[in-house]
Amino acid sequence: MAEFLIAVIPLALLVVALLFGRYPGCETAMRLAARIAARSRAARTATANWIRPRPPLSQGIRGGLLLAFGLSGRAPPA
Repeated sequence: MAEFLIAVIPLALLVVALLFGRYPGCETAMRLAARIAARSRAARTATANWIRPRPPLSQGIRGGLLLAFGLSGRAPPA
């Protein structure tokens, strides 16, 4: 019986807190979200000044497209 109570007591406390309109960890989650948003804004402004190299204009045919081109000249099976 004690093992059952050890597992149920934290759940019961959480349910009681939610019933009374308290959301445990809400302030911590909001602070963490604000910190992540500030960090991503700073990273975006830092990368905006950096000029990205241009990709090559033409690339060779690869993968499934290569197979499609290889089979495209063959007639359909009888």
